[in-house]
Amino acid sequence: MMSSKKVLAFLLFIAALLAVFSQSASATATQFSVQGGGEVLRTLSLATDDHVLVKFTIVGQTESTIDFNVTDPHGNVMAEFNRQGDVRYSFVCSDEGNYVLHFSNTFSSESKLVTLDYEIEHYLFGLPQMLFLTLVVVVICVAAVAVFILMGKPR
Repeated sequence: MMSSKKVLAFLLFIAALLAVFSQSASATATQFSVQGGGEVLRTLSLATDDHVLVKFTIVGQTESTIDFNVTDPHGNVMAEFNRQGDVRYSFVCSDEGNYVLHFSNTFSSESKLVTLDYEIEHYLFGLPQMLFLTLVVVVICVAAVAVFILMGKPR
């Protein structure tokens, strides 16, 4: 029969392992300028089955548009938006690797301000990571309660 201190230590150890080996969802909001005739690249390191949402807004002095495309780790263009000022694009990663966001202002001589927001949600076994980890914690808690009840019963 295990003591309650050992059970508690074991559960804390399991929780620590889950925290170390899991990645949480991430979201980033940033602003940057794309010079006239220039291009800016942003690289996202993604895992298979990650769900990504990319949103951006362009602000310019006379024209608030830019060319935008996303390339996968093999260099294939996944999506292309020409002369857009407000884009919302989501995709699911089919391959692990670096996905590149290309912001091109080659058609204009004025600088454009880009306000970029993107969210990356990791999935484990087909479930959103946060839901999966919640289920794991619930199972551990139920097991702890069962051990506590079984330890308290006289034989």
